[in-house]
Amino acid sequence: MSRKVFKTSEFKVFTLALLLSAAWPALANAQDRETSYPSMAPLEQYLMADRNAEIGLARSAAPAAIAADATILVLARRGYEKAVEGKNGFVCLVARKWDTPFAVPDFWNPKVRAPICFNPQASRSVVAEVLKRTELALAGLSKTEIMARIKSAFEKKEFELPEPGAMAYMMSKEQYLDDQDPHFQPHLMFYVPNSKGGTDWGANQPKSPVLMSPDRLPDGSPEPVLIFVIPVTHWSDGTAAAGHEKH
Repeated sequence: MSRKVFKTSEFKVFTLALLLSAAWPALANAQDRETSYPSMAPLEQYLMADRNAEIGLARSAAPAAIAADATILVLARRGYEKAVEGKNGFVCLVARKWDTPFAVPDFWNPKVRAPICFNPQASRSVVAEVLKRTELALAGLSKTEIMARIKSAFEKKEFELPEPGAMAYMMSKEQYLDDQDPHFQPHLMFYVPNSKGGTDWGANQPKSPVLMSPDRLPDGSPEPVLIFVIPVTHWSDGTAAAGHEKH
């Protein structure tokens, strides 16, 4: 098991994050939520002291048939480390809030733990930005500085756009995505270049099951990648989502 810091170069590059991203609850009361976490908290609040617990949490993002053979990354003081070498091309990790689109509030919320498993296409073309954002956050850059660096990297084509078929599982009962709706619901995420918007998916329309991430950065420029979220009915352990008590 290697404790070497997982380098961006070990993957090809990605796009958006969270990449996390993680799913994003509604942006209502965004200003209040943003100012609740105006800057990065002490590093220890983002780390998990029990390495094995973080491995288990990362694996809980997807059904065991997928996660058992996945590469597992865990967060260390300088970035993600490879804790488990996988063999099926999937990569699972526990994302932090800085891996979500920049327009989402609570960028520095230290309570967020977002287990996510990227499929092989996303692992080759999506994961690198997650790693880079994390590296910049842990280096002490502000949200504005991180956004500028990531935006510049896309403009210089240092990051690749998502491969066709890039997607991720976020089906952990233990996920904590947001203070307003911590567990949200189990869902799949699909990554596509931001070229046509969400109209082809019918995203964010009344009664549509498809949700779409913000398509603009806070400065008004387009996000390079769109993330589509499709809720599913069961958590990764097979239990029905409707029976999961929200805390």
